[in-house]
Amino acid sequence: MDADLAPQPQATATALPARFYAGPAMAAIDRNAIFDRSWQLVAHVSQLRGTGDHVVANLAGLPVIAVRGGDGTVRVMHNVCRHRAGPIAQCDGLAAKALRCRYHGWTYTLEGQLRSAPEMKDAQGFDVADVRLPQLAVRIWQGLVFAAVDAANAPDFDAFVAGIDARLGPDRGLEHYGGHHRASYDIACNWKVYVDNYLEGYHVPFVHPGLNRLLDYRSYRTELARWHSLQWSPLESDPALYGNGDALYYWLWPNSTLNILPGRLQTNTVVPLGVDRCRVIFDSYYADAGDAARRDADLAFSDEVQHEDIGICEDVQRGFASGSYVPGRLNPLRETGVHHFHELLRAAYRADGL
Repeated sequence: MDADLAPQPQATATALPARFYAGPAMAAIDRNAIFDRSWQLVAHVSQLRGTGDHVVANLAGLPVIAVRGGDGTVRVMHNVCRHRAGPIAQCDGLAAKALRCRYHGWTYTLEGQLRSAPEMKDAQGFDVADVRLPQLAVRIWQGLVFAAVDAANAPDFDAFVAGIDARLGPDRGLEHYGGHHRASYDIACNWKVYVDNYLEGYHVPFVHPGLNRLLDYRSYRTELARWHSLQWSPLESDPALYGNGDALYYWLWPNSTLNILPGRLQTNTVVPLGVDRCRVIFDSYYADAGDAARRDADLAFSDEVQHEDIGICEDVQRGFASGSYVPGRLNPLRETGVHHFHELLRAAYRADGL
């Protein structure tokens, strides 16, 4: 076993070496060892209310489409035509009657069965009934749609979200939120750099002056579960923004987050685009979707914080690629979430025979 992948006690732990962030083989390794064997956040039910409503997503290189079928069931299927790999859909949409590949017009039902294939009558032995889009395992929890490529090797879903329902309580059910807004950011860093940054408040006083004024840094705490972690802080803000309450920042293995503030749910999905690039998708939902002023203030503040994170994450990626970095010690008080993430990464890489 690679010595860098041996389990490390929190009190003496170091970060992962630079090659896990900058090595050219890591994109393929991460998809096989981590993304295909995990639950991936795809959508919120508010985006899939009616028959034919659909959402497209990228699961670490696998294009998928979530669709509500005529039977009311939400399915997540490969967004790759079985003819010559064209896209079934290129953007989210509402009330589709069928799914048609824009390359050669092969048309599928909302349940993924091929219905027609233009000018294929002379193809010997070809039968549209034999062709279906591959489907992923799907679980809907708190109004969020998760899918797994290899559910047999993914975490048990109930264990994956264990304890979150109780912490949220009946008054904070995430399925009731709406008013969806999406922003996405392409960042020149490995996806793990962005997750590392998310998982600690250690950098907040130095990188995020506005956020630091909202949070009580001295009371900032990280709580760990088997497959997720929670960063929690009391919150004091202008009533026109969030008001008082608490800020809950959930990270779910490996690349999804739930940022829950009074009246607002924001999910982040960190999508790898290569060893040194990722896309972070921000989907925001609101308890009162009609409060345009508060929504606009929230989106502006989120964008400000995100641009601060982009700058530091891209600097860190350059540091990893420089040849200078050797693994540094983790802060046992402020970086417990990072250590937890790294231990899950080490276990996944060991299981993959790295």
